[in-house]
Amino acid sequence: MDKLKEILKLIKKGTYEIIPEEELINKLRENRPLRVKLGIDATGPDIHLGSAVVLRKLRQFQELGHKAILIVGNFTAKIGDPSGRSKTRPQLTNEQIKKNMENYRPQIFKILLEKHVEFKHNSEWLSKLTPENIIKIASNYTVAQMLKRDDFSKRYSNNIPIAIHELLYALFQAYDSVATEADIELGGTDQKWNLLLGRELQREFRQPPQVTITMPLLEGIDGVKKMSSSYNNYVGITESSKQMFGKLMSIPDTSIINYFKLTTNLPVQEIKSIEKDLKDSRANPMDIKLRLAREVVSMYHSSQEALKTQEEFLQVFSKRKFPKEIPEYKPRARKIWIIKLLVDSGLVSTRSEARRLIGQGGVKINEVRVKDVNLELKLTKDLILKVGKRKFLKIKT
Repeated sequence: MDKLKEILKLIKKGTYEIIPEEELINKLRENRPLRVKLGIDATGPDIHLGSAVVLRKLRQFQELGHKAILIVGNFTAKIGDPSGRSKTRPQLTNEQIKKNMENYRPQIFKILLEKHVEFKHNSEWLSKLTPENIIKIASNYTVAQMLKRDDFSKRYSNNIPIAIHELLYALFQAYDSVATEADIELGGTDQKWNLLLGRELQREFRQPPQVTITMPLLEGIDGVKKMSSSYNNYVGITESSKQMFGKLMSIPDTSIINYFKLTTNLPVQEIKSIEKDLKDSRANPMDIKLRLAREVVSMYHSSQEALKTQEEFLQVFSKRKFPKEIPEYKPRARKIWIIKLLVDSGLVSTRSEARRLIGQGGVKINEVRVKDVNLELKLTKDLILKVGKRKFLKIKT
């Protein structure tokens, strides 16, 4: 019994809700490898710290001896998950899905144990459903039940269109649980409705209903919206140590504790101690963010790389020095318009982006802010061009 309590304590760490907890305990008592399902719709090319929250929980189940059933949503991705959306989500093409999944697989195994993963593509069963099958599945649910879902309810009351295929998405995702005979399904809190639908559909197919475990959503580095490649507020787990470190240092102070809880392996009591220090103003938020960045970079790179990156970060941003290694660029002419220099050197993509950055004060030459978009540079000596907080370029004469 003590061992079961310890296992349950580990599973509950960081989770938002277990539905129902009693059924999870009963399944754990069966002393067999449970089939723990996680669905992935290949909507972007990168796995980020937000999506890693659920993957890391799945890794815990693997370490406890259970099987990770990873559902590649190559069929449902072509529909587009409406969860948490205020409008219809764009549908992906087969080419986009294939390209994204080519990038996904090596990233997934930075977190999961490869030998305990069973990959399934839901096109294996969903593409074979006949109209008769689909009607039979859909007949178990009413439109009124569907519209109880929060995002659909809001869109309906605001006269924002809801397409029929979006209603079918939830049913198809639920059928994945039937097809794989899942014991447990993991997902973010925004997936709760879909996951519970899987329980109901399993009952209709006379299967033991899966236990639903939801994980909190991690906010992006903007501290506002959930972390998502769609919102470009994410930290990718395959990004360079410098990119990861810099992005994590940019999060608002209000996000620090949540990031410790959802992206690190620190014990609960240690995180509570950090939280107490922050509230009592006994610690500098900058120092605590440095620790957060070290912890995360160590997980996806190494502790040595984390320390090296911290030293570089402090050298550049705290001591206001330039990096030791800066890429170089030599313009063809000795006189050049600042906008053209920014675009030609590859620091920005377009002239409009260059104008915007200068207008926002985000461009410096030798640490002097550029204010004039019409500036003509006369290159008589080497200089350092800085864009934003992390881009440096040595302009050679």
